[in-house]
Amino acid sequence: MASKILKATTNITGLAVCKDPHYALKLLYGKILRDLKNIPETSAYRKYTEDIINSRLEHVENEPNIARLERKINCGQIEEVIVQAENELMCARRMALNHVWGPLASQAPPNQWKWPIV
Repeated sequence: MASKILKATTNITGLAVCKDPHYALKLLYGKILRDLKNIPETSAYRKYTEDIINSRLEHVENEPNIARLERKINCGQIEEVIVQAENELMCARRMALNHVWGPLASQAPPNQWKWPIV
């Protein structure tokens, strides 16, 4: 019985090949979606992140071929997508912890959102 080898290397220093990327992504995407429930539904971050994660989760659940999955998600190698999901999970948790949807602590400077700064 031959072992199932996805690829020998990612060719990215420090980024090892994931043995079960479908499992890893399902786990991470589930955690992200659960943590987003701690953010108000009116928050743009929650709305757009849920849309992206649900779309990617659908690809993960319906595409068993890693190369095709990478093309469908279109954000690099599957190991890079896993790192992105780990980072998004940390971001979602920090957003909820810091209640970033609340009012500003103080008034923003007059040209806060003006670009370019002259």
